[in-house]
Amino acid sequence: MTHKIHDIGVAARIGTYSDCIEASPNQRWLFTSGTPGMDAAGELPGDITAQAELAWGHILTMLDRAGMAVGDLVKITQYLTRAEDIPAYAKVRARMLGDARPASMMLVVAALPRPEFLLEIEAVAARA
Repeated sequence: MTHKIHDIGVAARIGTYSDCIEASPNQRWLFTSGTPGMDAAGELPGDITAQAELAWGHILTMLDRAGMAVGDLVKITQYLTRAEDIPAYAKVRARMLGDARPASMMLVVAALPRPEFLLEIEAVAARA
């Protein structure tokens, strides 16, 4: 990881993310679109855990195809449609991120582009 974490003490009291990440100059940047938990056949599992695993799997695949890894994530934005899904989603996110601590924002929204989407994740990564 070529990023510098600036900790102001807020994130550590809330979850597994960093308050602020500074990327070094002259890095390659990767921006993902909002990524739902849909499989390659277009099927969508009905529960948050399975959708979260698929969505994070897609993010990790995109990172890999760009020659990056989870430690290169600098910012993630997560959209969930049900607040009650946060604990189950957080377990999947923690497992997928491991020791990585990108800056993070989670929103509970009224709806996503398809009513069956329980979440979407977008990510920003940088690597030298």
